[in-house]
Amino acid sequence: MTRPADIDVRPITEAEFPDWNRALNTGFLQAPAIGDEQLRARRNQFVPGRLLGAFDGDRCVATFRSFAQELTAVGGAAVPADAVSNVTVSPTHRRRGLLTRMMAQDLAAAKERGDVVATLIAAEYPIYGRYGFGPATTMTEWTVDVPRAGLDPRWAAPEDGGRIDLVDGEDVRKLGPELHGRLRRAQPGAVSRAELWWQTRTGVLSMDGSAWREPFYAVYRSSAGEVEGMVSYRADDHWGDAKQPLNTATVDWLIGVTPAAERALWRYLCSIDWITTVRSGWRAPDDLLPHFLPDPRAARITTQADWLWVRILDVVRALEARTYDGSGALVLEVADRDRLTGGRWLLEASEAGASCTPTTRSADLVLGVGELAALWLGDESAVRLAALGRVREERAGAARVADALLRTSRRPWCPDMF
Repeated sequence: MTRPADIDVRPITEAEFPDWNRALNTGFLQAPAIGDEQLRARRNQFVPGRLLGAFDGDRCVATFRSFAQELTAVGGAAVPADAVSNVTVSPTHRRRGLLTRMMAQDLAAAKERGDVVATLIAAEYPIYGRYGFGPATTMTEWTVDVPRAGLDPRWAAPEDGGRIDLVDGEDVRKLGPELHGRLRRAQPGAVSRAELWWQTRTGVLSMDGSAWREPFYAVYRSSAGEVEGMVSYRADDHWGDAKQPLNTATVDWLIGVTPAAERALWRYLCSIDWITTVRSGWRAPDDLLPHFLPDPRAARITTQADWLWVRILDVVRALEARTYDGSGALVLEVADRDRLTGGRWLLEASEAGASCTPTTRSADLVLGVGELAALWLGDESAVRLAALGRVREERAGAARVADALLRTSRRPWCPDMF
């Protein structure tokens, strides 16, 4: 067995990109061989210095990719993020510290670039906490039993004077980015989408080599003609024993920048002939969907899990970037094992803004950088974390003060996997 010290961890060259992709497929238990067309599509993701590989001799045995991203903080400010993806270690080289070495290189580079946070979607819960990441948003998926929902089957158009039109992929690429930009500016936890995202979701490029099956796309326009919502969905073909249609519409993604747009799109999906079940796709845990239905119990939760994980790289910029609905002061002692951003900080916040400065004052709360990440977007409770022993109160009531400052009226949500 090759000693860990003899395995070279470094940014890959463009010539090594095919071998890196072979290792990527192997780590994700996909067929190792990669076709020329798929490789050409994936080359859009190649950015020098942002793809790391671990090499045992000439063979790539671990992969790691990061890319530039913007993450929306509470209040709408976009902070620069180091988005982590494509993390694999081949089964022959597990438990040799390869991920730790790749993560250390990437986070150090992100800190040097000036990124405020790093982000990822964790395939497995136990892995990333040891690198300072904390679960910062939750994803919920509902399955709607349409016949039970109590909706009027005679529905044909939105009651507010708006309209819904079917469109094609070209329309989505034209209208989608601006619409998503409006959503992202208003939704804490949302992340930026590059042009590549729209190309892969409309069949221009295939990253996994699978045959493209075009979904249905629908757009909601307000009574003033403004595009305020869009959905991509697919339908299966399932019939009961008595030749009764029992089809399911599965949402790939749905954007609504107003409650009226969301209501109209969900109502549309539930009104399609032959559709008896609607699967919502990845939604915020406090999504309005169930309460758009006369019987909210018709929408049952079928999946709920942690989603976006955040690693704070700059405590000061992170806490000063977001807004606060109340006023208060809090001394936070933040432990960071990797010494990227730890220290003791005085947070003074009000509706007018916030300052975060180093201090020698006694700490009110002691917590790890991962716990701070879980609190930063407003979804987690410091009182809850204190009860779990993950946050320590040095001043009685400090956790309640933290919740009053940090928690938000609506929960953060990241619509994307990356």
